[in-house]
Amino acid sequence: MKKRSISIIILVLFFGTFFGTLMGELLGWLLPQSVVKDFFLKSINFSLGGYRGEPMTLDFIMFVIKFGLKVTFNFTSIIGFAASYYFLRYFR
Repeated sequence: MKKRSISIIILVLFFGTFFGTLMGELLGWLLPQSVVKDFFLKSINFSLGGYRGEPMTLDFIMFVIKFGLKVTFNFTSIIGFAASYYFLRYFR
């Protein structure tokens, strides 16, 4: 049996989560304002950066470099993650 590399596993799980979040945003445009919309679009944000979630800035005289990372999870991103896990688990 052939083993998968860890980079392929991480890539598939990342894209599953990405497409789940994308579907959640599309649902946000389609659904009317209701409890169901709030449930699907309630997000948890993780931010790596400077103070208060703003990107860290290195200001040189000639150029400026900004560093930051923001990750948003919602219910549909968890569904996308689970679907990609199912894909990895059962389609070998």
